Amino acid sequence: MEYITVAETAKKWGISERSVRNYATNGRIEGAKLDGKTWMIPVSAKKPERLNKKNIHKRTLLDILKEEKELKTKGGIYHKIQIELTYNSNRIEGSKLTHEQTRYIFETNTIGMDIEPLNVDDIVETANHFNAINIIIEQAKQPVSESLIKLLHQTLKNGTSDSRKEWFAVGGYKKLPNEVGGKETALPEEVPMKMKQLLSDYNKNKSKSFIEIIDFHYQFESIHPFQDGNGRVGRLIMFKELLRNNIVPFVIDDDMKMYYYRGLSKWEEEKGYLLDTCYASQDKFKKYLDYFRIPYDG
Repeated sequence: MEYITVAETAKKWGISERSVRNYATNGRIEGAKLDGKTWMIPVSAKKPERLNKKNIHKRTLLDILKEEKELKTKGGIYHKIQIELTYNSNRIEGSKLTHEQTRYIFETNTIGMDIEPLNVDDIVETANHFNAINIIIEQAKQPVSESLIKLLHQTLKNGTSDSRKEWFAVGGYKKLPNEVGGKETALPEEVPMKMKQLLSDYNKNKSKSFIEIIDFHYQFESIHPFQDGNGRVGRLIMFKELLRNNIVPFVIDDDMKMYYYRGLSKWEEEKGYLLDTCYASQDKFKKYLDYFRIPYDG
């Protein structure tokens, strides 16, 4: 199939280049494809007819992520999210891998050579986290369930040194009491009941606000249902729920982790701490969307 550029298509159809890109982004040009970050348009493509605004299906970030995931698009927003969310979420939990090493693992499926020794668990959990992101994209439209939460934990911790410990339940709730930030969490025998109640309350209404999603994240982290990996699983669920509700998601950067921890610890007293951190992170994510020319509300 022969292709031409957006500029050539715009001249051919007598419209602006922006209109051509919008048509392509919204899937209205049959056969259009991304070459890196540039749309290529089939020579044979016909100019789309104008639609009544009421009948236009607005293409969401989730739609684009699913498409780029299936097409294995390089250099797009899916690629960006895989690296940024994996790197930062793992770093918050103590991973020593650099941003460059994380990117290298995602792009080449190898670890390369490095002067400094690398922790095997850091490498395994990085690869596992990429798979966990795929799961939340695939199941983004489904309600949050215990089976999904346990699947994410199993995916994240599979093949790690923790998975070889008899007392560590990969994909299962914790067997031993644990603390987070020096605070007590739900006891192992309390976890099943507390998780069922949390999900029952949360899933009563399908549509969720930004604050309701953040509150669920806080409640989940307070229960701390797993022996380890709670933060990463919780942030994956939060990202998924923002996608499901067509709210601009965000990544908590490693350099924001102290503000993030403070926000979680003070949520019951002052919600503004955590909300400010999340809003600031959301503003940064909007810059990614602006760069990739992905429209969003708000």
